[in-house]
Amino acid sequence: MAPPVTERGLKSVVWRKIKTAVFDDCRKEGEWKIMLLDEFTTKLLSSCCKMTDLLEEGITVVENIYKNREPVRQMKALYFISPTSKSVDCFLRDFGSKSENKYKAAYIYFTDFCPDSLFNKIKASCSKSIRRCKEINISFIPHESQVYTLDVPDAFYYCYSPDPSNGSRKEAVMEAMAEQIVTVCATLDENPGVRYKSKPLDNASKLAQLVEKKLEDYYKMDENGLIKGKTHSQLLIIDRGFDPVSTVLHELTFQAMAYDLLPIENDTYKYRTDGKDKEAILEEDDDLWVRVRHRHIAVVLEEIPKLMKEISSTKKATEGKTSLSALTQLMKKMPHFRKQMTKQVVHLNLAEDCMNKFKLNIEKLCKTEQDLALGTDAEGQRVKDSMLVLLPVLLNKNHDNCDKIRAVLLYIFGINGTTEENLDRLIHNVKIEDDSDMIRNWSHLGVPIVPPSQQAKPVRKDRSAEETFQLSRWTPFIKDIMEDAIDNRLDSKEWPYCSRCPAVWNGSGAVSARQKPRTNYLELDRKNGSRLIIFVIGGITYSEMRCAYEVSQAHKSCEVIIGSTHILTPRKLLDDIKMLNKSKDKVSFLKEE
Repeated sequence: MAPPVTERGLKSVVWRKIKTAVFDDCRKEGEWKIMLLDEFTTKLLSSCCKMTDLLEEGITVVENIYKNREPVRQMKALYFISPTSKSVDCFLRDFGSKSENKYKAAYIYFTDFCPDSLFNKIKASCSKSIRRCKEINISFIPHESQVYTLDVPDAFYYCYSPDPSNGSRKEAVMEAMAEQIVTVCATLDENPGVRYKSKPLDNASKLAQLVEKKLEDYYKMDENGLIKGKTHSQLLIIDRGFDPVSTVLHELTFQAMAYDLLPIENDTYKYRTDGKDKEAILEEDDDLWVRVRHRHIAVVLEEIPKLMKEISSTKKATEGKTSLSALTQLMKKMPHFRKQMTKQVVHLNLAEDCMNKFKLNIEKLCKTEQDLALGTDAEGQRVKDSMLVLLPVLLNKNHDNCDKIRAVLLYIFGINGTTEENLDRLIHNVKIEDDSDMIRNWSHLGVPIVPPSQQAKPVRKDRSAEETFQLSRWTPFIKDIMEDAIDNRLDSKEWPYCSRCPAVWNGSGAVSARQKPRTNYLELDRKNGSRLIIFVIGGITYSEMRCAYEVSQAHKSCEVIIGSTHILTPRKLLDDIKMLNKSKDKVSFLKEE
């Protein structure tokens, strides 16, 4: 991956910033503290550190700020919270009066900007108990080393619902997202040039302008009172409707396939081995997972058994030595062998579970889906009648409604929209009347459903020379965008600028000699490379996440960081699409008033 970032990229950058801005700031030799977290900061810390890391920082207990807790008046408390009314009110309850204070004193660190109303409320109530009150500007979750989320899935509804009564709520959501995106840039120490996809909706344009304004405000002055110029990086903002195909297609790379076909919740995979129920977390601390997650399932099924044999033979070779030193080394390695074998077993089970689902129904679907998505068959011949390709799927009683809806959508996306009459016939024949909004509501994302679009479909890159599997011929649109952005080939009419980099940006990492070099903990990681930061409004898929790693690997001088409101799976997305034209009276959103 390039430019190389030590350990796990974005996660380690976030952890180091939290260490510096929070733990180092309130450190006192030999002093232990209690730490209070809200829902968002619990996810944030869980994503980039473990309890052992917190122990090293002098944290003895981690508590949920929302829950009732026993007072520990002899200890100081570190509050790491979002600047919301709910979290601030919980803090104020802990310091109601001097005689009732739960803790000896408080250090408060907000994830981002704290409104004056909340700050004044704290100041008026318990200023004497507060040792620190700071904003640290990390209001996103580093999901993977090159992937971030704002953890706001409800933003999808507000950004794409046609209900006009949601107008003010949508504005608040856009404002909050812009603030969060700025904290991504600030954490990476970037002030990027900002561009957006101009059509067919204006969400990307509005959000890009908000982000640019907030970047200007944030970088107005640095610590020396100087205005900080644009860095050699670029931020692209895109509406979800730019590539509907990648959201519903069955993917056969390991991570995307597993999350689509198996009931994995909160990255926890449940499986059964040796007659026992077990659980495993799919995370980047697992090197094997990082090694195989983006590979095609066929490759994974070959690779894991080979690795198991390698470990077994290494273990046997070590066991064959009878000297005392060899036995000592064996004893030291035993936990390592056991841990390694356990991981192999987890991933072998995961791959086999995927293949069981695949062989049952998905294999037949995949060829149809690829032909519909690409408009050509495996031999490269043009599909003359997409309906003839679709019909066998619709008539197959083994496919559930969700898979049939996904196939119908791929048919409609492929022909750039259909007639009302044809759509009614499809919905009636497949008996999906109750779920027809999963199809119709795509129009709210700017995707042509009915009537057919007059606009030509975008021209795709010719990837016919690239090696691929027959059932995995589709390449997510985002990969074209990433490569064109790095090579400076994006059309400026289709991708207008809100602001530009200091020089013509080509992702090469070439920086003007007049730019003042910045030396900090990120410089060692970044070397002289540039960054392409992408934000998709309304969710990203696992296949799109994979593209960020592939493009970074191919373009050594540019690191691609991709993020969104949340991570998508096809079924969850279709449920969200179905809800768009319903009224949603009570939807929680991270940035409460």
